[in-house]
Amino acid sequence: MIENTKCECGHQNHIGTVLCESCGKPLFDEEGQEPLEMRYDGVARRSQKQNPGIIDQVWNFFSSVKIAIYLIVITLIGAMFGTVYPQENTFINLDPSTYYKDTYGTLGNIYYLLGLSHTYESWWFITLLFMIGTSLVVCSLDRVLPLYRALSKQQIRKHLSFILRQKVSYSGDIPAQVEPEQWVEQAKKQLEKKNYRVYTEGTALFAEKYRFSRWGPYINHIGLIIFLIAVLMRSIPGWHMDQYIGFPEGQIKKIPDSPYYLKNEKFTLEFYDENEMSAEFKARDQAVPKLYETEAVLYKCTSDCDTPAKEPVLEEVHRQKIIVNEPLSYNGFMAYQFDYKESPMLLSVKPTLKNKMTGQAYGTLSLSMTRPAESYQAGPYTLKLKAYFPDFALDSKGLPMTSSNEPKVPGFIFTITGPDLPPQGEPYVYFPKQIDKQTFRQDEINGAISNKFDLSVGSMQDVEVSNYTSYLNIRVDRAMPYVWVGAAISMIGLVMGFYWHHRRIWLRIDGRTLSLGGHTNKNWFGIRKEAAAMLNKTGVAVDPRQMETGGKPL
Repeated sequence: MIENTKCECGHQNHIGTVLCESCGKPLFDEEGQEPLEMRYDGVARRSQKQNPGIIDQVWNFFSSVKIAIYLIVITLIGAMFGTVYPQENTFINLDPSTYYKDTYGTLGNIYYLLGLSHTYESWWFITLLFMIGTSLVVCSLDRVLPLYRALSKQQIRKHLSFILRQKVSYSGDIPAQVEPEQWVEQAKKQLEKKNYRVYTEGTALFAEKYRFSRWGPYINHIGLIIFLIAVLMRSIPGWHMDQYIGFPEGQIKKIPDSPYYLKNEKFTLEFYDENEMSAEFKARDQAVPKLYETEAVLYKCTSDCDTPAKEPVLEEVHRQKIIVNEPLSYNGFMAYQFDYKESPMLLSVKPTLKNKMTGQAYGTLSLSMTRPAESYQAGPYTLKLKAYFPDFALDSKGLPMTSSNEPKVPGFIFTITGPDLPPQGEPYVYFPKQIDKQTFRQDEINGAISNKFDLSVGSMQDVEVSNYTSYLNIRVDRAMPYVWVGAAISMIGLVMGFYWHHRRIWLRIDGRTLSLGGHTNKNWFGIRKEAAAMLNKTGVAVDPRQMETGGKPL
């Protein structure tokens, strides 16, 4: 068990200190000959605490560089698995539960069942990122605080064993014609020419430069922590989105997890004519799109946004044409033109209610296929909507149902009330498409009321159809500015650590004997050369290579 006592210089050190925080004397290996371990200048760290409690054990776990490396390697391996097959968020109108098995077979199905199809949104991947961030914070605090304490309390006159056990050291006599104080002043001037900050105390000297580079790794850690926090912030609702959504022409559609709605007012598709096409496409007799453009209108919901029974109140906030490489952009919200599909779809119809016997028209209804009203008035008659089926079908029991939310086979069930009808009204089933009327035998279902009323469209001008569906890549990334800030800070830390090296030189003269020691975290050849040049210019002849042998002949 390591127990520290007060150093002979009078300084009381913390338990776990290897070198005295004041004079630098080795506390447990004073007579040794090996160069000193200068990491954090021998100052004690919390992770070295004896008899650690539960909190200290957790601290020790995350302060381990080995654990941090393991976490990074596991995260990288997990990220690699996420690239084996496409992730779910890249799909357009595909069912992941069947896509992986149908496309990639058994391995694809296993990939989906293991949850690797949404690797980067999974709880375990986010947990790994959180643990890496925690490790960066704890590792930094466990080291930067002791290092700051050591560098802020540096004593000019260091213990002799501290100086002579540096990797770069020298011991010898100063010139006889120079007094020790004068020689120290000469050494000070020479070192200042090399951009050292020099401090003297009698016949002792301490010089250092580029101390700020020691903080480079920790600034790098700060940048990485900000980067990881920004990545985790993407899981906050509304902070990140990367989805592919189809917008039928003429239809307003809600953007998931956002207050925005987008309408594809018009989709324009142009093809190259034969004179503009290459011979390769002419030979294939293939039409090549020249332009596909979405005239988009962006709305923001101002009230009744999450009330199913009410129509949301929308406010137009932006209008723009979207073509390839020219996305819609509004306050960080981006919509890229990705693809298109020719998909005729009924959007609305305006049928007229007529008396089948006399031909009298009572009134026209405006039926929306996406959000029909609860009731309609046609002259003296009221048509109350009892049920709407966008994709009408019959289940195994013969009851009506909808196969999807897309208005492929729209079917309406009304209750008609008015003159010559029972007080409770009469049910009336209506299919806007003629083919659906015949398929599901609308008149037979309606029975006697079909002999009295006819609900039909007079001309194609009363029909609104979407011919194309425009597929847009919707992107929102509010965390991206923080990602760039973190990356920039991390780069600053890397540059500080790579291009500048913290160099320190200690020397003291006892009688006429000079003892010099030098330390750097990088480029030992450089500090050895600078120290040897200073000695040579102050009358002490020494070869730079002798600085690695304590000044002894080579």
